This record gives sequence, structure tokens and C-alpha cells, in this order.
Amino acid sequence: MLARILKITALLAVFTVIAGASAYLTLTFIVRSEETVIVPDLVGKDVVYVLEVLSDLGLNTKVKGTRYSSDIPKNHALMQEPEAGSEIKQGRDVRIIISKGPQHVLVPNLHRIAMRKARLILDENGLCQNMLSTAYHPQIPKGDVIAQTPRAGITVDRGTCVNLLVSRGLAPRAYKMPALIGRPLDTAVIQVEMNQLKLGLIDSRHQPDQPENIVLAQHPPAGHRATEGASVKLVINRRPGRQSPAYDTGRTGVGLLRHRAGAGFLRQRIRIRLNTLGESIDLFDEYVKPGQEIWRLIPRGVSATVLIFADNQLIETLTYD
Repeated sequence: MLARILKITALLAVFTVIAGASAYLTLTFIVRSEETVIVPDLVGKDVVYVLEVLSDLGLNTKVKGTRYSSDIPKNHALMQEPEAGSEIKQGRDVRIIISKGPQHVLVPNLHRIAMRKARLILDENGLCQNMLSTAYHPQIPKGDVIAQTPRAGITVDRGTCVNLLVSRGLAPRAYKMPALIGRPLDTAVIQVEMNQLKLGLIDSRHQPDQPENIVLAQHPPAGHRATEGASVKLVINRRPGRQSPAYDTGRTGVGLLRHRAGAGFLRQRIRIRLNTLGESIDLFDEYVKPGQEIWRLIPRGVSATVLIFADNQLIETLTYD
């Protein structure tokens, strides 16, 4: 009985040894059958290039982090593991550290560069835009950089913000404000437009000893400096409740303005401008046939002045309360 047990035990031991050797040989064959590749030199290479090369070799790219470097450009491989020349199996990982570029950068020269392009240059250099100011400049086109702080060429930390002064182009021309007080409204409007100014709010008050529609006050005052396109406010003499017969009121919040073009053979350019609440709006601006009637709605319940031009000549001024 003992001999039989010993015999069985010996057979089991021999079987175990054979099975282990077979498994070892099989595993060794499988491992040796895997293809190996040589790790390329990735340091200094662009990240996109690194991804493409390792993918073609059947290797995985693992980014371990980023680090500033004064030698390796931004978004290029700074370090790698395993080192270049190492032999590894396909499917293994290659770990890299990506450069953030130099920690300190030179401020680029943005003088006379368009604002949109200047922002891109700052971003490419790891800088940002801080305060933006504008000023008129006789030589630098509108939207281009006049000056900057910090100045170009000095070394700053990445992330530093740059202040920019941007051109608004040529300064508008300045005029001496004409004297309008005592002039009829029609004449005052012509004077305003001749000086490249804009007619603004037309207010009214009644002064019995003065003719109607005479300018009683103006702003800016006569003789003051006024820039091109500035708004001119006028106060004219007008009786309360005065209305033009061409202005039909109804029960709604608007009235109807009617104007008939003059007689003749040629078309006329008729322009109807409404001035109310400090705003100037063209209600109509077209070429019309002789005798053609034009109807336009005018807001009711507010002070308003309507200027009617024919071929750029002021022909009628209507005032409403």
C-alpha cells in the first residue's frame, strides 16, 4: 500500500514539473514572438510630431506634465522616458514632459499694428491685454496701436498684461460756433449745416416782442469751439399750441404730415427731417415726380420740428407742440 502511494506521488511530481516547464516554454515563446521597436529621439520635437511617430511605431504617448524651458520651444517635448535608442515592446508607454517655453519673454513691438493682430501676437507670446485707451493721431490709421507699456524689447514674466494706446484716426475738424440768436430758424439751420454741425433738440418758448420762429438761445454759445458733427441745441420763439395746417391730429399718438412736391418737369429730391427729443431722423429721402404728394406720420404730444428740403435746399420749416 505504501509503495502504491509513493508511486502515485512520484507520478504527480513528474506531471507537475512537465506542466510547469511547458507553461514556461509557452510564455517565453509568446514574449519572444512580440515585436520590439527602438524608441526614437523625441526631445525638441513638436507634440504633434511625437504623437504621429509613436502611433506609427505602435507605442502609447503619456504626458507626465509641463515645465518651463529656456532652450526648448513651447509645445515641444522637453524630456522622454525611456530614453532614445531603448528597445521596448509594441503597445508600451513612452512618457514625455512638454515644454511651456521660457518663463520670461521679450515684449513684442506692436507699434502701428492693427488691434486684432496685436491681440494675437500677445497671446502667442503668453501675454495678455490690460488697459485699452484711444486717442486721435494724424499719421496712424484708426484701430492701429500708437504706444504700449511695458515698452517693446524688455523682459517680462509670462502672463504679464500689456497696456495699449490705439488710434482713433484723424481728429474731427473744429469750427467756431456761429451766432444764431436773432436769426430765423430756416437761416439758422442752413448755418448749422454749412459748419458741418448737426441740428439737435429744438425747444421753444414764447416771447411776444419777438417774431415767431426767431432763435432765442443756442448751445453751444456763439464763438465757442465746436467739433465736426457736434449737436447744436436751439430755442425758438413760438406761441404755445401752434400747429401747421399740414399736420392733421387724430385720437392716436401720431399726426399726419402732408407735403406736395412743386410743379415742373423734372423729378425733385425731397428730404423730410424730423427733429424731436434731441434726435434728428430722416423720415423721407427720395426723388419724386412733380406734384407728387408725400404723407408721413409725426409723433403727437411732443415738441417737434420738421425740415423739408428740395434738391438739398431748405424750403419749409414746420414746428409743433
